[in-house]
Amino acid sequence: MGPVVSAEIGRGSLGGGTTAAQQGKISRRRFVQTTAASSLALAGVGLGRRAWAQSAKPNIVFVMADDLGYADVSCYGQRDYTTPNIDRLAIEGLKFTQAYSNSPDCSATRVALITGRYQARLPVGLEEPISPRTPQNIGLPPSHPTLPSLLKKAGYGTALVGKWHLGSLPDFSPMKSGYDQFFGIFGCCADYFNHGANALQAYQLPIPGLASQLHEQEVPVERVGYMTNLLGDRAIQMIEGYARSKEPFLLSLHFTAPHWPWEGPGDEAESRRIRNIIHRDGGTQRTYAAMVQSLYANIGRVLQALDAGGLASDTIVVFTSDNGGERFSNNWPFSGMKQELLEGGLRIPAIARWPGHIAAGSVSDQVMITMDWMPTLLAATAASPDAAFPCDGENLGPIATGRAPPHPRKLYWRYKGRFAARYTRWQLEISADCRKRVSLRRRERSA
Repeated sequence: MGPVVSAEIGRGSLGGGTTAAQQGKISRRRFVQTTAASSLALAGVGLGRRAWAQSAKPNIVFVMADDLGYADVSCYGQRDYTTPNIDRLAIEGLKFTQAYSNSPDCSATRVALITGRYQARLPVGLEEPISPRTPQNIGLPPSHPTLPSLLKKAGYGTALVGKWHLGSLPDFSPMKSGYDQFFGIFGCCADYFNHGANALQAYQLPIPGLASQLHEQEVPVERVGYMTNLLGDRAIQMIEGYARSKEPFLLSLHFTAPHWPWEGPGDEAESRRIRNIIHRDGGTQRTYAAMVQSLYANIGRVLQALDAGGLASDTIVVFTSDNGGERFSNNWPFSGMKQELLEGGLRIPAIARWPGHIAAGSVSDQVMITMDWMPTLLAATAASPDAAFPCDGENLGPIATGRAPPHPRKLYWRYKGRFAARYTRWQLEISADCRKRVSLRRRERSA
């Protein structure tokens, strides 16, 4: 009998002139020497690696890119430029080759990430995505348990730097859903330079209010600088603070890059020119490369901060994206893109590093999905889940530590009247009326 297909749906600041790319640049020789030494050291530790959960509380730095393509990273196939900081995580940790987002669009995936459940269980998860047209009473309910709220109960400090996109004030905010600290934006996007009060007037297209302003906690703030650098700066400040306090922490570092508008660190003039935040009349592959290289350089600075604070060995670092890539992304070898229930819209990079628990240089073809991170991280920290809100995701700790082999998964998606399911190596995509477009394709592990 063939595979079953189910159709069931259920340290210095970079905020100013110096670019992160300039500060984060290292030579090929230095990178090879550093990563090779780290790989050998961590591989030795991995031979006697401990179980996933432990009594001591590991820190967590969860890095999420915005609209990053599967092959926008060298270790996943990018050939136009190198990404040594992300490759370092893969060399020192585990790379998943069959990782999926819960949705091909932004806020729905973020609902799944923070709750560990299929996003359609909540009205906010059906927005696909939240926009200024979303009713004001729709957002992540403060009463719903979340990854930060459960870790907070377990004694963790919790901080979100970057993108929230789970509902607006006054009823919804990171502070109401478990985070102690917040620096970032509430909505879907922001200009990389014009992210103050003027942004609300400057970008009336395509929808007034789509462009967001930076907030500190729940207060609008003005900051000068390139957005990716500002978020990197704040993440480093928080890591340094946690290092001094010795408090275990969750740092959710949800960058806005490389989401449109298409602006690299040197494109402030383009920022002043555009009036439509979606920026359909701009962007190039070169600009996109500058955006992602700035993103990766800032992630490198965050890793350096962990090293400098003596926290790296006690910190779980996760790197992933909220959905597949968009206009200038590299989704190779898959078809489709963001907002499509094809592999290119759902397949994402996913890397995890935890020295002493995850063997260096590991690669897994285990099928996994965004909502798996919550039960996996709760298990790693020995934090208690809420029995009234059971996770739909799985604890992948045994897979990550090599103590269990990969196993088949049944995964389901919905997006704006279309549905998809994957079981073993097969994926089914079907329209709501079951007549328009039906595609059945085999997903080879070698892809």
